[in-house]
Amino acid sequence: MKTTLFDIQPAVSIILPTFNRAPHLSSAIDSILEQSFTDWELIVIDDGSSDETFDVVDGYLRQHANIRYLKHRNRKVALSRNAGIQASFGRYITFLDSDDLYLPGHLESRFSMLESMPETDLLSGGFVCEGDPWVCDRHDVEKLVHVNDCILAATMFGRRELFIEIGGFRALDYAEDPDLWDRAAQRHRVLKIDEPATYLYRRSPDSITGTYKPAKS
Repeated sequence: MKTTLFDIQPAVSIILPTFNRAPHLSSAIDSILEQSFTDWELIVIDDGSSDETFDVVDGYLRQHANIRYLKHRNRKVALSRNAGIQASFGRYITFLDSDDLYLPGHLESRFSMLESMPETDLLSGGFVCEGDPWVCDRHDVEKLVHVNDCILAATMFGRRELFIEIGGFRALDYAEDPDLWDRAAQRHRVLKIDEPATYLYRRSPDSITGTYKPAKS
């Protein structure tokens, strides 16, 4: 396997938060390595996993200098993404959840979009949902909405300074993705896209959106 050299100033930082998802990690990381766009760094944020997560990642660390691994005690996904943002070197920041995959051309398409639209600072959307597409509405948790109408943090692709300026994600019980989007939109131009659909969102039954139950008042 070819060893990848690390550029200290990559164009894109990919942040992959994970918690006890060792069986899925190789597929997620391989989908990055298979991208046509190669000017990236990957930061795996291990949110206190107790499974074989490090063993899986270690094989990639030995071969690819542009992959890094950070582990902290369990702090949930919002703060894990923030840890990756703080550790990033790229001009752009994007994400990949450990259950999901990049489809061919994902990074190239997002990078090209923002490079050609200097007035836009943040993109989201352009994904295919595998699994139940209905989730709790952020404003009325008794109501279901289609995931295509939602903002997913994992599909965000934006300029690093935006994430730093607005303070990253807030540790909410639910819907920290649209919360960041709304705060970003107050200061920056944001753009929700439908195409190209190059992110495979695999909604597992034990995900936050799959298990969230509102607290009873």
